[in-house]
Parts: sequence; C-alpha cells; structure tokens
Amino acid sequence: MKKNSTLVCLFLLSTSLLIGQETDWKSNFDESKKEAVENNKNIVLVFAGSDWCAPCIKLEKYILNTEEFIALATKDFVLVKADFPRKKKNQLSEEIQEQNRGLAEKYNKSNGFPLVVVLDPHGRKYGELGYKKVTPEMYLKELQALIPY
Repeated sequence: MKKNSTLVCLFLLSTSLLIGQETDWKSNFDESKKEAVENNKNIVLVFAGSDWCAPCIKLEKYILNTEEFIALATKDFVLVKADFPRKKKNQLSEEIQEQNRGLAEKYNKSNGFPLVVVLDPHGRKYGELGYKKVTPEMYLKELQALIPY
C-alpha cells in the first residue's frame, strides 16, 4: 500500500509540474502576430520536422529549446513553431496543419528544414537562418543581426 501511495504522489507531482509549465513556443500564427504587435516584438518562425529531420532535432535540442535561448529570445521575440511531423502519432490538428502549409507557401518556398525566419510584428520577412552549430547566445545574435535597425 505504501508503494502505491508513493507512486500516486509522484504521478500527481509530475503532472502538476507539466501543467504548470508554460511553453514559450506557440503554434497559432495569427495569435502570435497579435501578441507581437501588442508587445512591439518581432517574430521568430521556425519550420521544423520534429520527428524526422535530424538537423531540426539538433537545432531544437541544442539551441531553440534551451533555457538560455528562451530566456534571451522571449525578451525581443514571439516564438512560433510551424512543425511538419510525419509520424501518425505526432500529427497536428487539421487547422494547424493547414496554417503551417500556408506559412510554408509564404515564408519557406524552398521547402528547407530547418528554417528559422525572422519577421517584423506584422509578418514582413527580415531574413532567415538554417541550422548552425553555435551556442544559443550566438544563434540569437545572428537572428538579431537580420533585423535592420
């Protein structure tokens, strides 16, 4: 009985931690643009294949999803991910899939993965980067360098 109650406590603790975590990466582009306009922030739009693209997975693991990158990037950017998973278990809602296809037609005509696009708050493109093996801080500096001041 003691073992079961310990397991239940661990489960509840881990569930509450996951629920309490707020992701800084958004998937709804229209909401993200509104947030960017309201807060006078630019947008980082990432095209990724989260379950099939090795460079995408590396970019996310070593740069984009690090605490260091998120802490620094969210000061100046709204972070948006346009994911294109291939595995059935990872499929997104039809609405998000349709939105991501439209974003790709507009901002990723070369169909490159990963592709990181920097936009102004209204969705005008400043520039783009692919995967680079650099520190999260250096990658952010390269993204910021795409913005004409």
